[in-house]
Amino acid sequence: MDLATLLGLVGAIGVVMAAILTGGSAIVFFNIPSILIVLGGTVLVVMVKFSLAQFFGAFRVAARAFVFRLDDPEALIAQIVELSNIARKEGMLALENQEIDNEFLDDGIKMLIDGNSREVVSTVMHKDLQQTIERHNWGMKVFSATGDVAPAMGMIGTLIGLVQMLSSMDDPKAIGPAMAVALLTTLYGAMLANMVALPIADKLKLRKSEEGRIKAMCIDGVLAIQEGQNPRIVESMLKAYLEPKKRNNGDGEE
Repeated sequence: MDLATLLGLVGAIGVVMAAILTGGSAIVFFNIPSILIVLGGTVLVVMVKFSLAQFFGAFRVAARAFVFRLDDPEALIAQIVELSNIARKEGMLALENQEIDNEFLDDGIKMLIDGNSREVVSTVMHKDLQQTIERHNWGMKVFSATGDVAPAMGMIGTLIGLVQMLSSMDDPKAIGPAMAVALLTTLYGAMLANMVALPIADKLKLRKSEEGRIKAMCIDGVLAIQEGQNPRIVESMLKAYLEPKKRNNGDGEE
């Protein structure tokens, strides 16, 4: 569970709700026509921009903004170096009994054990990486589009409410509900865009970068093992993926 995403989303909604509740009755902020215009209109307009598979697939990708377990890069490097040592001393078949938690790395090692060529291993693993990036990209696009459309639907609702209000100036009882639609649609659109859609799009961008880095590290490690490179060289090469302050941690220790 990503606490930053959960705390940020719940906290933002909580702050707004606290402001509403301390300012008076919360009932006045609930308006069904406004919700239909903003939520329903936004969903339908965004669906126009994408295929159904891309639209619904974005919600599966969005789950990674809340539930995502990222492998520790340093631990992963240590495991790849250990696998490199074993393969160099005992051969590729010795890797068959090794327990590997990272599924992507495990698949790459299995291809080495099966005796696939470098071209095959590289092509398959890079395609997997590209598909991962594409899934995140489509998720980002859907939620970014939602962030663009929601305020626009809020503005459309505001105009509808203003038209209804101006056309009912001779009926004081109709002015209030029409004004509520006019103002609340703007509020709903701003909240949907800035508190939900755009933050999730940004978090998916971060997930794409993190997962892409881990998979690129695995690809380099698997290909280096296949080439029989010195484990120290493998370690130095993979540490280039770490932050500068972490690259020298543990150097010189036996």
